[in-house]
Amino acid sequence: MTRRDARGFTLLEMAISAALVVLLVALATPMVLTALKREKEQELRTALRQIRQALDDYKQAGDDGRIARRPGDTGWPASLGVLVTGVPDTLDPKRRIYFLRRIPRDPFAADGADADATWGKRSSDSPPDAPAPGADVYDVHSLSQAVGLNGVPYRDW
Repeated sequence: MTRRDARGFTLLEMAISAALVVLLVALATPMVLTALKREKEQELRTALRQIRQALDDYKQAGDDGRIARRPGDTGWPASLGVLVTGVPDTLDPKRRIYFLRRIPRDPFAADGADADATWGKRSSDSPPDAPAPGADVYDVHSLSQAVGLNGVPYRDW
């Protein structure tokens, strides 16, 4: 067997092939990370929309007289859990009104935390620029300190 008959790759060919693979991976990684972040942002938008719609539905049910209110009550739920556990319907006391099947988790929150605990709450008596919890839940926001792809912090979404 002569040297010409030998089959295989030279060390130089292997090094060039490995360098090309590394280059392709390096170029693809930022795109993959951006796609993953965009997917989490979509989950955040959906979760915020679901919770805010449930809060508005609860308030509307109270305004329509379907939920019993005490004098001086704001009409907003006392906690997010009320949206899941439901409230008695004043028009049909045998029936409960449910606003959410479950509380969605903040996709940017650490794993293991209770879904309710992943959200920052704003009461109806706190200003929008300084949301603070209180006697009721008027709005929710992400507790993440990260900034979205659009340049807006998740906390302000």
